[in-house]
Amino acid sequence: MLNLVLFGPPGAGKGTQSEKLIKEYNLIHLSTGDLLRSQIAAGTELGLRAKQLMDQGLLVPDEVVIGMIDYKLRENQPAAASETPTVGGFIFDGFPRTVPQAEALDHLLAQYDTKITTMVALVVDDEELIRRLLKRGETSGRPDDQNEELIRRRVMEYNNKTKPVADYYGQQDKYVAIDGIGDIDTIFEAICSEIKRADVGAE
Repeated sequence: MLNLVLFGPPGAGKGTQSEKLIKEYNLIHLSTGDLLRSQIAAGTELGLRAKQLMDQGLLVPDEVVIGMIDYKLRENQPAAASETPTVGGFIFDGFPRTVPQAEALDHLLAQYDTKITTMVALVVDDEELIRRLLKRGETSGRPDDQNEELIRRRVMEYNNKTKPVADYYGQQDKYVAIDGIGDIDTIFEAICSEIKRADVGAE
């Protein structure tokens, strides 16, 4: 099973590359934002707990998010051990954001006899990110894409918070940096090459 952690600051092109990877490898897209919204809409116990916290302006704790990921993993397991999995794996987008989250994810995946294959980080310099996001803001209508000061803060927060996670996967020889500037298909081919290398190394 192919399990990818896709990293990249706002504007790095994660959304575009996610779509291509999902199609190429038959992956389930696990975005924490989407998971939260779907669980809240479904009125599950985890969703109700998350909504209660969010309504108070509080962060949803790691164990709730991990619980939601566990729910999706269970949902996509074969009914019997002899059956072939219907999905090729999972792509984690926006999670893990901290080392404790990465450790919790490793522990959870081990329960399903699987693990993270590789962490792919799209690397784009800060000034290019700011240019892209301001351009996106011209059509997206998103206020956080139209304020340069806010964009710089988002990029700085990403850089500060995610480096320890990159180091965590680096210690497992699972961290791969891909140049996120250039032709979309060329970047995609570079990611696929690294996935192939990681798959071979895991055998």
